[in-house]
Amino acid sequence: MAGGDELKLLGMWASPFVLRVKLALSLKGLDYEYVEENLGNKSELLLKSNPVHNKVPVLLHNGKPVCESSVIVQYIDEAFAGTGPSILPADPYERAVARFWAAFIDDKLLVAWNQSSRGKTEEERAEAKKQSVVAVENLEGALRECGKGKPFFGGDSVGYVDVMLGGLLGWVLATEELQGVKPFDPACTPLLAAWAESFGALDAVQPVMPDVSKLVEFGKMLQARQAAAAAGAGGN
Repeated sequence: MAGGDELKLLGMWASPFVLRVKLALSLKGLDYEYVEENLGNKSELLLKSNPVHNKVPVLLHNGKPVCESSVIVQYIDEAFAGTGPSILPADPYERAVARFWAAFIDDKLLVAWNQSSRGKTEEERAEAKKQSVVAVENLEGALRECGKGKPFFGGDSVGYVDVMLGGLLGWVLATEELQGVKPFDPACTPLLAAWAESFGALDAVQPVMPDVSKLVEFGKMLQARQAAAAAGAGGN
């Protein structure tokens, strides 16, 4: 990192969006201070740094806040272009394609995954599960197209889509235990299943990945809280 650059990340350990930023910083080899936020009692620094959404992650670069995981990852790549590997492709078209699939992950895949467990009715959850399958199949096709037979969306090396999807990997693994389903099933999406193995084994990834067993416990707590809220809403 260039002399004089100070990086501070405001986050929450289980957040897949925070993990994206940690992955980008780790891949770039950048040093930073990490501040764990209590989202039930948000710090003045967080509220001041992200007054619009009051959410993590927030990256402070020499005191200047950058918000939203996709924006932060791109900012890190541009602000530290001379440090570590590039995350976004150099070619404008390939960069546009990478941004398209990154947006697809958040707008389609993540929305469907969330709705499949949080939908208010059985019908809503069933429909969301169908949408999840379609979204994952589309992503399998994207990996085939973008990776061109190589292990990552970025080809031989990790790229922007890898980082954006990689942020979800801890919860993908936790979901297998929580719901008994494999979001990236080797039988249906062999490329994504292989991608998850290859990505999770990277030296830059392992130190920042959350403990899956802790995510499972956290997920069970969220499920219990959701069930209690639903039971309360159903009462007179």
